[in-house]
Amino acid sequence: MRNLQCIHYSKHKNQPGLPLTAAAWDTITDSIVCAYGPSKADQVIDLKRIECYKRGSSTEAHLIASWDAPCPLPNLDHDRIIDLHYLVQLEASCLVLAGGDIVVVRSQPLPGQEKIEIVGSIDAGITAARWSPDEELLAVTTGAHTLLFMTLEFENIANVPFSADDSKLSKHVSVGWGKSETQFKGKRAKALRDPTIPERVDEGTVSTHDLKDSNISWRGDGEFLATNTFDEEQRRMIRVYSREGILDSVSEPVDGLEGALSWRPAGNLLAGIQRLDDRIDVVFFERNGLRHGEFSLRVAKQDMDSWASSISLSWNIDSTVLAVSYCDRVQLWTMGNYHYYLKQEFSFPLDGEMSRPLTGLWHPEESLRVAALQAVKIDGMMSNGNFSTPDSGAVHEIEVISNISSGCSLPPDGFGMTLVQDGSTALRIANIPPPFAQFEIQLPEIARDSAANKNGSKIAVLGLSSVFLYRLRIDSKSARCLELEESFELPTPIQGVPLQICFSDNESLHVLFSPRTENARAPTLYDVYTGTFRLIDTEARMTRFFPSADYRSLVCSMDNSTHIIASGSNNASIASTAPICSFPSAAPYTAVVSYGGEHIAIGLTSTGSLYANTRVLLRNCSSFFVTDSHLILTTTNHLLKFVHLSRAEEDLAVPPDQPEADERCRNIERGARLVAVIPTTSSVILQMPRGNTETIHPRALVLASIRRSVENKQYRAAFLNCRSNRVDMNILYDYLPDQFLESVSLVLDQLKSVEYIDLLLSQFRGEDVSKTMYKETLPSKDIFKSNQGGAENQNRNVPVSTSHSKVNRICDAFLSILVHRYSTNLQNVITAHLCKSPPDIESGLHVISDLQAKGEHDFVETAVEHTCFLADVNKIYDAALGMYNLQLALLVAQQSQKDPREYLPYLQDLQEQPELRRKYLIDHDLKRYESALAHLHAVGDFDEVKAYTERHELYKSSLELYKYNSDSYAAILQAYAEFLSSRSRYKEAAIAFESLSDYTSASEAYRASNSWRESLSCAKLASQSPESVTSLAKALAESLEEAKEYSAAATVQLEYLSDVEAATEILCKGHHFSEAIRIVSLHGLQNLLKDVVDPGLGEGFATLTELLADCKGQLKAQVPRLKELREIKARDPLAFFGDAANHGGANDGADIPDDMSLAASSTASTNATTLVTRYTNRHSNATLGTNTSRRSSKKRRAEERKRAKGKKGSVYEEEYLVASIGRLVERVNGLVEYQAKSGIGIDQSGGAEANADGETGLEPPSAPTAPGGELAAVTEVLLRRGMREQARVLERSTSEVLDMCRECIREVFEVKQKQESSAASEIQQKQGSAGLDIEGQAGVPWWRKLDPPVVPKYEGVGLL
Repeated sequence: MRNLQCIHYSKHKNQPGLPLTAAAWDTITDSIVCAYGPSKADQVIDLKRIECYKRGSSTEAHLIASWDAPCPLPNLDHDRIIDLHYLVQLEASCLVLAGGDIVVVRSQPLPGQEKIEIVGSIDAGITAARWSPDEELLAVTTGAHTLLFMTLEFENIANVPFSADDSKLSKHVSVGWGKSETQFKGKRAKALRDPTIPERVDEGTVSTHDLKDSNISWRGDGEFLATNTFDEEQRRMIRVYSREGILDSVSEPVDGLEGALSWRPAGNLLAGIQRLDDRIDVVFFERNGLRHGEFSLRVAKQDMDSWASSISLSWNIDSTVLAVSYCDRVQLWTMGNYHYYLKQEFSFPLDGEMSRPLTGLWHPEESLRVAALQAVKIDGMMSNGNFSTPDSGAVHEIEVISNISSGCSLPPDGFGMTLVQDGSTALRIANIPPPFAQFEIQLPEIARDSAANKNGSKIAVLGLSSVFLYRLRIDSKSARCLELEESFELPTPIQGVPLQICFSDNESLHVLFSPRTENARAPTLYDVYTGTFRLIDTEARMTRFFPSADYRSLVCSMDNSTHIIASGSNNASIASTAPICSFPSAAPYTAVVSYGGEHIAIGLTSTGSLYANTRVLLRNCSSFFVTDSHLILTTTNHLLKFVHLSRAEEDLAVPPDQPEADERCRNIERGARLVAVIPTTSSVILQMPRGNTETIHPRALVLASIRRSVENKQYRAAFLNCRSNRVDMNILYDYLPDQFLESVSLVLDQLKSVEYIDLLLSQFRGEDVSKTMYKETLPSKDIFKSNQGGAENQNRNVPVSTSHSKVNRICDAFLSILVHRYSTNLQNVITAHLCKSPPDIESGLHVISDLQAKGEHDFVETAVEHTCFLADVNKIYDAALGMYNLQLALLVAQQSQKDPREYLPYLQDLQEQPELRRKYLIDHDLKRYESALAHLHAVGDFDEVKAYTERHELYKSSLELYKYNSDSYAAILQAYAEFLSSRSRYKEAAIAFESLSDYTSASEAYRASNSWRESLSCAKLASQSPESVTSLAKALAESLEEAKEYSAAATVQLEYLSDVEAATEILCKGHHFSEAIRIVSLHGLQNLLKDVVDPGLGEGFATLTELLADCKGQLKAQVPRLKELREIKARDPLAFFGDAANHGGANDGADIPDDMSLAASSTASTNATTLVTRYTNRHSNATLGTNTSRRSSKKRRAEERKRAKGKKGSVYEEEYLVASIGRLVERVNGLVEYQAKSGIGIDQSGGAEANADGETGLEPPSAPTAPGGELAAVTEVLLRRGMREQARVLERSTSEVLDMCRECIREVFEVKQKQESSAASEIQQKQGSAGLDIEGQAGVPWWRKLDPPVVPKYEGVGLL
């Protein structure tokens, strides 16, 4: 599908004198080294250098060296140059002469070196020579029928003779199938002939045009070479040798095989020329010598003896183009889908006698750059030719690019038109497998370039001397016909060589000519319709000119820059240019698109760098196309990507290589390239490496088309697009929900079809696909959507709805319109009801019931069948029964798989029952027990109602039914209270008993629920004996004391048992010393102060002192261990976890969870890992839920037990230590802040002082100051009872523990790291909506995600 478009042509003429005989590329200086002579008249060789491709440099040849070259062989009139090669390593030219001399000419000889040196000589003469691609070996065939191998130092390392026995090596056996006597000549013999057997076998007859010359060609990797020599057996033979000179194979005999030979650098084929009676073929051989296909050259029979009498072949460096050189022209052939295309022909005819055929000399590094070497004899005056003037030869420098000639890719003119040049065939408009085409144009001359206008109605083909204009009749579906409209003759060659052609709009047609003179750089623009020339006003070298994407202007590429051609009036002789941008490097593949009034130039270099103006978008791009909204490209990673166009190149966002997560990226076949893009059909045409084409519909284009249709309220087009491309139809609503709800009537009018409406309604679900699978990738569209969507869209932050309000809202909107269209959309009404979530089956059945009432029985059966198709038939049957419509239930049952022997007797039995009893039975069978209870209550049988209530636990419903019948209500409530008591719901049962004045039962129930106040009051109300009340009070006091409710137990002892001493003891046990002293003094029992309060105070002091000592010991042990663990992990995390993995010997890491991250910046985490773990040896981007789902519940419980133990040396130890210290701090805070929680005021004025680094202390400035608490209360009572030393010890211990807690919090909970990352966390949280990870999702410990505990400032008691 790609053409070879000529982007540069220049001719370097030789001055009259010695003929041009050989040339070679010098890649260091980008020049051509040419050899002139020797000739019969003047046996001198001139070596000259021609500077190429340099802006402003002279095209004249600069002399390198000149010397006499007499021929040492008497059988030659004069010597002849067999091969000229420029050796990059030696910076010297190597000439191999037919007389046997090998000459090295050094450009810059070192001291002691000669500029011209004959480094070797072969007495028998040389017939062919060729350097290996790596310039390490020189292969030479001699006149003595031998093959020599020489090193770079010109030392002979192998001498291989050509032998007649070489043909026996490959053993190409002939079994005589080509002989007449072996052929079956019976009846119908031709029809029965095996098609795999050839009609005749070649014997290797010699071509009449064979010059009996020799040729050598190396394989691209330099491991093998092939020679084509004229054998003594009077036939051509191709021999394949290894690099060591070992014969590998010989070719099979081929009739008419000539001396041309070129081994494809890729290594799979050797190309040669076979001349037959009526045609000339390029034949291919495999390395083993067997034939492997061919193709015929476009040569007429009458031309085979003239300009096609001598032919040579040459592959370019990347094996994509084969140059076929004739006497006066060079053809460039490419292959695609096993067909060879003639892409270009450059003709250089002369009237003089040719000394040798044209030679196609490919550049060693630039694959599409070739020099055509033209050498002629000087036999008097010669007349003008087509592209040349009388001289002794010329070097024609040509550069082409592999480009696609396509039409407009902007809607509505994008038809995917592609023009393919194949000699005289130049059009392809449909996706027809190459080499076939929808239309073929037969031209009288070779096509050089082709172009189409914007709307595709005209096609222009540029020939060698004419322009052919064709008109294509095309509509929205297909192209109708193609006919020649007009042809134009191009002006004389003095204006230059025609290179390219293009339209600038639908009517303007231009041809680009090469510079008129050799030293000129400015090309010429030719207007085909007016016949006027305009010189492009530029000093840069112009490579391509083409229309912009919208065809409103002409664009030209000049070296690294891109310009718009401002042609001015039609009579202007100068066409000025306005620069758009300058690429950092040369970009031969360029396109210009206008977006938002700004020009964006997209350029692709030969190395795969893609530029947007001056910005590099990609480094691995292989092809691209531009539409009105997208830059579409393929990469060498075999991905197709879509970039949204923007006014500024810095806003062009190339999607990442994530085809599974981004609609702008998708996988394609390996090596596929873009051929055409058709936005009107949301399709892209790709060509595979082997040549076939495929049409795909990428999600990015399809979704862009759907969104555009939704914005324009073209819902039918969007629906059909979703339907044909399997796109979730929820996007029709989710993209612009408010607009959709407002346009429901329009949607119904556009869809029209009942089936289409049903399909649309059935596809809606709660997920917001515009936030999940079809997330908008263009930021400006997100803004547009939020503005259009209203407050509902702006407030929706959850992609998947947790309720079904979306589906129900859509169905209700449709129903509000469909209720007025019952006659035409009755089926859609039922669908709308049943597509709700959950399905509103009863509403749908009510519609059918209304039809039954109207007597429309034909519609009823259809509606029932449709209903059973949309929902579960069993649920529909139950819903029909629940409507108590037995006839409708029968219709539904007939549509189900139910057995009539089951449902018919059941329905008949229901039909015979009274109405209330029937409804009760139906509700009971449907397990609608409350409704059944209501119908049973209406029947009036209380005993049956009570029994049904107890069976199904419907006490609340029964109480509601009998709320006006006191006797029945009391009976039901009594049963309910007994039921609650049996279920251990004692508090509720006690309330029910008390409401029924059953105080005895209520007291027992209250006692069971530990409600001591209510139990004692009910016991008194039940008029129980004092002994019973006392026994109850003792039991309650004991249970309260066991439950550590000391205040309540003391109250019972004091008020109901009058035991002051027991109450005092209980208060002291709960450390309520102040209350105990008050009660003792109130009752005048001062002796209890020494007997009860002081001993209890001593026990409380000892308990608190021991607790504080344990806290200090725990902090001293755990904080250093935690610091040690973190230091080890920071030094070498892998070694740290590896040691932990090996802990325990045979378990080999059994303590290590699969979700353990090895990131050095984090520690043991419950989050999913994003790094490879030592324990699973796999990479995972899964979430915690994904990982944990792979583990059994037994393993999870075992891991949780290990986590809770925090065994020393395990990976859980750090987490265990952090949790343990946190619990200790909370316990200490509870002792200090107890009175604050009890209602005592807290002083908020305290804070931490700044440390030396200017940072605050461990607690924030608002840290509370606790004036009291359990510790402060005990300290105060100790002072009141004269125990000052004990009070001082307790306060000192408290202060020490609090200070230790403050000091360890920053290190334990990593407070500093948390503060430093707070700003980054806020930014990440803002970016969370864009799909970015925020802190805390992977590898972040739980203690960093929480605020550290705050230790209050403890002031103590002022007396101390």
